[in-house]
Amino acid sequence: MRLRLGMSATALAVAAGCASMETANDRVNPENPTWYSRPSGAMHVIARRTLTAASRTVGEDYERGRAEIDAMRGRVFVGSADHGLYALRAGNGTTIWRFETLGVVQCEPLYDGELDVVFFGSHDGALYAVRAADGALLWRFSSGAEVAKKPVVAGELLLFANASDQLFALDRRTGKQKWTVHRTPALGMEVAGYAGPSYDAGLGLVFQAYSDGHVIAYNAADGAEKWTPVDLSAEAEQSAGGDAPRYLDVDTTPVLDDGPNGRVIYVAGYSGGVYALDAQTGARLWANDKATGVNDLLLWNEPPHPPTPGGPFSGGPMVPAKKILLAASAITGLWGMDPTTGRMLWRIPVPEGGITAPVPVAGAVVVGTTRYGLFLISPRNGRVIDGLDLGTGVAQTPAAYGDRAYAMTNQGVFLGIHVENPTPRR
Repeated sequence: MRLRLGMSATALAVAAGCASMETANDRVNPENPTWYSRPSGAMHVIARRTLTAASRTVGEDYERGRAEIDAMRGRVFVGSADHGLYALRAGNGTTIWRFETLGVVQCEPLYDGELDVVFFGSHDGALYAVRAADGALLWRFSSGAEVAKKPVVAGELLLFANASDQLFALDRRTGKQKWTVHRTPALGMEVAGYAGPSYDAGLGLVFQAYSDGHVIAYNAADGAEKWTPVDLSAEAEQSAGGDAPRYLDVDTTPVLDDGPNGRVIYVAGYSGGVYALDAQTGARLWANDKATGVNDLLLWNEPPHPPTPGGPFSGGPMVPAKKILLAASAITGLWGMDPTTGRMLWRIPVPEGGITAPVPVAGAVVVGTTRYGLFLISPRNGRVIDGLDLGTGVAQTPAAYGDRAYAMTNQGVFLGIHVENPTPRR
């Protein structure tokens, strides 16, 4: 099935122009969002089915989280507001099995190909390990608070965080706890959501951000702190002239990169902006305090490649590699930044209600919008390439592999999308 769904001129909420300047109090949620470029026809629906059982959903207006793709065996694992984790066939979206939990499943699962096991969390406060072949329960670990972020494998350890600012290390085969650390959550108001852990195998470090505005590196083996906690809320207060920020949260999962002088992590505080820190010491390398309200980061990395066939430079020298740090904010828009300096390369408005994390697919990035569907965007300049609107929003972050993307709408409709390479053809 190849179903092409177009969008009307008033349905898209992402503008394609770049912002001309950065100001700390910009609000770029247009009341009446508009198309600035016509759909290209690059996105095609190849699988569509209603997945979530409406009778099982209680109190959830959106489907969140993100699917996990097992490309080798053609499976997609995705949680649902109906309390279930589903294993689906990637080709047509049919169900292989479903696992029931005691709460909604809005967590991005982790597929462990070596063990053929799926790890995932639930709002019931537990982390689960189930057999990928048939969904049989292997073990369940109760953490005491909502688990909504993707776990991370670090050797024989499984690392995950919960919504109470706790970081756990478990034996990934048995589920037995090896160590845990906890920070007291910030007093006052917090933005919904929290950060997950990142692991650097070369350094043997785990990076975690917290709702009190701190970012910390731990020894993966025993949970010992490896550098002095970095207080991004203090940085935000300093940049605001001494005024305490309203929200202290650092809800972005740290993003790792190789910088000019070693390993770097990128994080964003809700009030303080986006930061680059030295991964070994925690020292600040740069900060962009204009990019406030950021909930998700992506490092887009384009390898060297020949010029576009049929383009103006066809037959010329190789196009060099390029990196762009993308930051998604419902307040200040979708940003493209130079990862070495934090300088803004481009910025575009986002729709009322916000957008998901950007996800690379077929040389572009795809984002979901809470009210207006899916959009394909060029990471080089922020231009809109294409969009799909099924009449409901997509709050779930898409998952992608190669030229395929998968997501679930807020009405519980599972979508498989084929993305054609948006570059011109001969």
